[in-house]
Amino acid sequence: MHQTRTAAPALLAVSVLTLAACGNDGDDATGSGGGASDYPTESINLIVPYAPGGPTDLAARTIGSCLEEQLGQTVVVENREGASGSVGMQAMLAGGDDGYTLSLIAVPATATNPLQEDVGYTNEDYVPIAAVTEIPSVLAVEEGSPYEDAAAFFEYAEANPGALNVGVPGTTTSQAMELRRLAEEYGVEVTAVPFTGNAEMTTALLGGNVDAVFINASQDVLENIEAGSFTPLAVSPPEPVDYIDAPTLAESGFPELTSSVSVFGLAAPAGVPDDVVTTLEGTVEECLGQEEVRQQLGEQYVPDEFVGTDAFSERIDQIVEAYGPILQE
Repeated sequence: MHQTRTAAPALLAVSVLTLAACGNDGDDATGSGGGASDYPTESINLIVPYAPGGPTDLAARTIGSCLEEQLGQTVVVENREGASGSVGMQAMLAGGDDGYTLSLIAVPATATNPLQEDVGYTNEDYVPIAAVTEIPSVLAVEEGSPYEDAAAFFEYAEANPGALNVGVPGTTTSQAMELRRLAEEYGVEVTAVPFTGNAEMTTALLGGNVDAVFINASQDVLENIEAGSFTPLAVSPPEPVDYIDAPTLAESGFPELTSSVSVFGLAAPAGVPDDVVTTLEGTVEECLGQEEVRQQLGEQYVPDEFVGTDAFSERIDQIVEAYGPILQE
């Protein structure tokens, strides 16, 4: 799906000949940015396409800090939320393909956005470099909700189509897609209400503006569950989540709803040099091997096996295959 990046030996040869002809005696031919093999020689901008305080923001700031330490250059993290992550993706692509503007993408939203509408990029315009965290989703209600468990919630939803409002982190996220499949495949209809991130969704739930949230089970959500502010009804992966006391959606009667797991990872614009990708991929792997980084991200969220650029690309292809037909109906 993603474009293969190629080196340009002919251009390199021309550059060498030009320098020789001009009698260059030591100036850097690549300008102030340096060559790809010297990467990085200046600060890196890391775009977060979601609001501060959410799981993408946490992953970006944690991995950004480690990249800064490992690569010896400043990593500037910038939140550019909006349009389910599309605003941030456009900002990254506008930064050029030299490896100095990156993004912490959230899959599946990043991959499904261009399938639904014109968002200013396609899935050929970026290169997934490495996954940082994988976070399951949890369907949760606030403390004191009349729906004490998943059975009560879905029974009411089935009897009252569209009556329950459920907050989701964007219109093209896996949470939104699974709620759509809930209606189309099982006849249980709720009204999905999109928000820009976990913080906004939490405020809406605790303020009584939605009946439930289908939300990434990140640290902030786990803290609300532990405090009793959130009551988990169901989780999304095929297997139970050992740190959340709730059945899976499959166990709740919806065996096909197992895909709502958000993968947060590093990406760059298509065309970034191969050795830059290799450098970033290897550095992320080193970072994820550090106990301090794993604890900051949440040990439970770090993939058991490193997901590099090839495996990350395959994940995106799988998402496109699963959700593409739904979005293009």
